[in-house]
Amino acid sequence: MYQTVIILDFGGQYKELIARRVRELGVYSEIWPCDTPLEKIRAANPIGVIFTGGPDNVYAPDAPACDRGVFELGAPVLGICYGMQFMCHSLGGQVSPCDKSEYGVVDTRLTGESRFFGDLDKAQRVLMSHTDYVSAAPEGFVVTAQTSLCPAAAMECPQRNLYAVQFHPEVENTVNGKPMLRRFLYEICGATGDYNMNGYLEREMEAVRAQVGDKRVLLGLSGGVDSSVCAALLSRAIPGRLTCIYIDHGFMRKNETEEVRAAFAGRALDLRIIDASEQFLKALEGVTDPEEKRKRIGREFVRAFEKAARDCGNPSFLAQGTIYPDVVESGSKNKSAVIKSHHNVGGLPDCVDFKEIVEPLRRLFKDEVRKLGTELGLPDELVWRQPFPGPGLAIRVIGEVTEDKLAILRDADAIFREEMRLAGLDRSTSQFFAVLTDLRSVGVMGDERTYDYTLALRAVQSQDFMTATWSRLPYELLDKVSGRIVGEVKHINRICYDITSKPPATVEWE
Repeated sequence: MYQTVIILDFGGQYKELIARRVRELGVYSEIWPCDTPLEKIRAANPIGVIFTGGPDNVYAPDAPACDRGVFELGAPVLGICYGMQFMCHSLGGQVSPCDKSEYGVVDTRLTGESRFFGDLDKAQRVLMSHTDYVSAAPEGFVVTAQTSLCPAAAMECPQRNLYAVQFHPEVENTVNGKPMLRRFLYEICGATGDYNMNGYLEREMEAVRAQVGDKRVLLGLSGGVDSSVCAALLSRAIPGRLTCIYIDHGFMRKNETEEVRAAFAGRALDLRIIDASEQFLKALEGVTDPEEKRKRIGREFVRAFEKAARDCGNPSFLAQGTIYPDVVESGSKNKSAVIKSHHNVGGLPDCVDFKEIVEPLRRLFKDEVRKLGTELGLPDELVWRQPFPGPGLAIRVIGEVTEDKLAILRDADAIFREEMRLAGLDRSTSQFFAVLTDLRSVGVMGDERTYDYTLALRAVQSQDFMTATWSRLPYELLDKVSGRIVGEVKHINRICYDITSKPPATVEWE
């Protein structure tokens, strides 16, 4: 196995970002609850441990904590934000409330020599977000950075390999955060940088072969990034023993089914494309409530998948494109909030008598999945496919879903996606799509009065999709998209651009 850094989660909002940064630097990392038993941590033999931030006060009766024995494991420890305060409190220092809290990017001054900071310039720009601070460092520690409001912005005890920062080195706003983390990993923890996607692919294929043996595997292929990469990996690991079921519910984007068919042509798998569009449309007749749409689509999907699974002989194993954020976000036993539950986390479905679940992407973040997809030779249109909800375009058609409305939305959405690609913004924008509203308005086209649909365009920027800000797309691009849609797509005479962030809105409209 790889050299590993364990990230102990104290409820921090940036825990996934810390893990991703460590992996980007060539070191494998995992996020564990802060109350993980010490013996489990010791058994993992980590080369380093990182404490995340968190919203709590270290003196609160139910404040998140880890076993103090982690400081005696011999592995270097880095505390971030609350993690610094917890380290201080645990080792006999003092934590106090701030007279004036620090939020945002601030100027920090490095003081004296520091193994953690190395030869970085004394002046640093960092992101702070705290209401408490270390007012007295524990015995043996030296303060290595400060701000105008925080007398201990960093501290360390090199003799015990303990380091802590009040700011967040994992975020881009901390200008030299990545070099700081690199130094911690390589100079302090002794990392060799043995983690990469090529190595992951080889190890995971061996694990799949050992788990599956000579049995067959079934995968529900949606055409999204995760399931597509999962299919490509399994077809290489167990050629000829993978069956992929692609349920076309009729709510896919333009040409998506054809793209999936072409992407997997010639690979060593059995791809079964099930056209169930008539079945799904019938189930949505007269339905306008978004939650009811989702429930009915979910029920029909299970029915279609069950039938398809029985028709291919009920393979022994079910494969899923579960990725690491799915696992992390599904909650843990510590105080971290459950952000959302995921249908593909937590066990075997009841619909088919599968022996086990195969999840070869379970330890990867989305950016790593994309890298792996490229390594496996998948086309860019699949590797970089935009996030797409399970119910598809059915929840981007406001009101009742009909074939005519779906056709309008497909054409309009395709134009938006094409122009974003031509503008070079398709990969840098987190998510973008079109919504066909149920609002009609008066227009004038060719000197004639029209009364047609209003289309909304939506584009957002987000790191974790827990929050999102609306994308500041160039006016020239919006003008071009609007002109093309109104000119090329019938029954649309008005275009609106959604400039609402999340919260208060959600990313999707329904």
